[in-house]
Amino acid sequence: MIKVLVVDSHPIVRTGLELLFQTNADIEVVGGISSGIEIFEFVRRHAVDVIISEIDLPELNGITALRAIKKEHNYIKVLMLSHQPEEIYAISTIKAGASGYIHKSASIDVIKKAIKIAYGGGIYLSHDMEKHMKFEDTKNVKSKMFKKLSTREVEVLRLLSIGKKNKEIAEELDINEKTVSTYKARLFRKLNVTNLVDLIHQAKHKELT
Repeated sequence: MIKVLVVDSHPIVRTGLELLFQTNADIEVVGGISSGIEIFEFVRRHAVDVIISEIDLPELNGITALRAIKKEHNYIKVLMLSHQPEEIYAISTIKAGASGYIHKSASIDVIKKAIKIAYGGGIYLSHDMEKHMKFEDTKNVKSKMFKKLSTREVEVLRLLSIGKKNKEIAEELDINEKTVSTYKARLFRKLNVTNLVDLIHQAKHKELT
């Protein structure tokens, strides 16, 4: 039996997944929590094989939580389940240690498949994402530019795009303000913009908010 922890700030998502797997012979949802910070206490007290986590979480975002969990409990597999655009976040989260990325529009069969792949030590990506990686559209310059961003740069860009100040970003990502400024400078260069307004426009264009 694969023991799954669901991490999402919306009760309907947590309850929905628990009910969907209630009669499943292979997968059991052993808990549902609402924030990234709660993960650590839960996994210390309960056996967990796979975590399914949203990126946008209160207190501690899903990517930061992912990194910390993989450091402390490397055997636990983490799948990101989010509404954020797959073409930006899938590779970034996998680089950070995730075992796959599932968009929230996916079917329950897809979620089951992803859990089993992750539990078995594999990496789950949607068929469209696999095709996107194998047959990159050379005309899509903006997608190629976003592919150059590191996981941390994507995090900083997303927080900037929702109006966070340098100090707030530093606190949320547990880095200093000078480092945030460095990431902003890299984002300007990599996305070929010269000011914050254009940078945020790029983020909104790619649905990072």
